[in-house]
Amino acid sequence: MVWAMDNRDMPDAVRAANARCARGEHPQRPADPRVVAFYDALTREYPDRGHRAMAPGSPWAAAPLHAAADHIQMRLDENCPDVVLETIERLAGELNLDLLDLQDGTVYPPPARVH
Repeated sequence: MVWAMDNRDMPDAVRAANARCARGEHPQRPADPRVVAFYDALTREYPDRGHRAMAPGSPWAAAPLHAAADHIQMRLDENCPDVVLETIERLAGELNLDLLDLQDGTVYPPPARVH
């Protein structure tokens, strides 16, 4: 998952926001522009709707992606290529989005940009 959080939010704040999402509690506000930009860029490369979403070679285990005002949840196919993960990390870094690994609950700050 990627989350649009404030820079001062700690990993526990990301986990708490995820717990609210799991309960179906989502903020009723306009989507964070970072989340919109992430979704647009990612799904331009790897569509989550239409015939390509679940075609062989698609990285998605479930489509469409879960998109909310402050986060995007991606369920990746266990055989998805590393380039998909690298794309997710690159976009998160470019857009200052936190990464949450749902498998182990680890929260990663946005990867540092390479200049």
